[in-house]
Amino acid sequence: MTQQIHMFIGKGGVGKSTSSALTALYAATSGRKTLLVSMDPAHNQCDIFERPLSEKPKKVAEGLEVMEVNDKAWEEKYLKETFHHLQDTYSYQSAFGLGNYFKVLKYSPGVEEYALTLAFSNILERYADRDVLVFDMPPTAQSLRFLCLPSITRIWLEELLKLRQSILKKKEIISTIKVGKKEMEQDRISSRLGKMSAQNCKLGDLFAGSSMHVNVVMNPDKLAFSESLRIREKLAEIDLEPDRVFLNKIRPGDDIDHVLRAFDDIPIHRLNMAEYQVTGVDNLLTYMKDHPDLGKVFAG
Repeated sequence: MTQQIHMFIGKGGVGKSTSSALTALYAATSGRKTLLVSMDPAHNQCDIFERPLSEKPKKVAEGLEVMEVNDKAWEEKYLKETFHHLQDTYSYQSAFGLGNYFKVLKYSPGVEEYALTLAFSNILERYADRDVLVFDMPPTAQSLRFLCLPSITRIWLEELLKLRQSILKKKEIISTIKVGKKEMEQDRISSRLGKMSAQNCKLGDLFAGSSMHVNVVMNPDKLAFSESLRIREKLAEIDLEPDRVFLNKIRPGDDIDHVLRAFDDIPIHRLNMAEYQVTGVDNLLTYMKDHPDLGKVFAG
């Protein structure tokens, strides 16, 4: 069985945490070894499953584990790794006292998204044995920047590599290393950029692959609907398309025709407003039985 990856994105408060929890629970009850990952700083999964969670996966039901990503810890890890790469590359920097200026790294744009990328890649590697990975994503803007990162970074790295090669041609700064009777040309910066490019391409291929599923969660109201349209537009810019729409918190009498028309080419799961609190495994299972349509997420 090929591992499936499901991401849930949407406007704050639309119920993406509940939708991702229900999807993960359905996967587990259908015999799939499932891990639900909370990447949203709000970390609502601990409230939904009514128990404390951490970066160590915790079993909450048969076949289902849930974990929280410590975004601040991953930001710190990203900054430290970046600092060490700079130290290794520019070993002479201490002579100029440049180390004092590296503190500005934490204010650099994109730190949160690159930290999420580290966390995401780590989870894929560590939990490759899971049949299903479900990601409860951060708010819309950060989720879209995260999904756009591979395409943006690819362009950036390609230009940096071109610039580096141009510098190397104009200035003979490649150090020569003898290995036995052979000689190797080495440039640490080009080597690092090459590794980053390879890692980035791998992530981009994953986002565009058939195992990746982006699910947009929305409510029938105008604000959530408008934001969902913008999400689809932004995804299209990076050649991604929502796999499914979870239309959540539908009340009797709600007009949903505008949603059905706008997303008529995408499967839509209708989730009614419950008369009870959809928290705790028992209530989640009850709600899930009332909405058998959730099973279509894994059809085929």
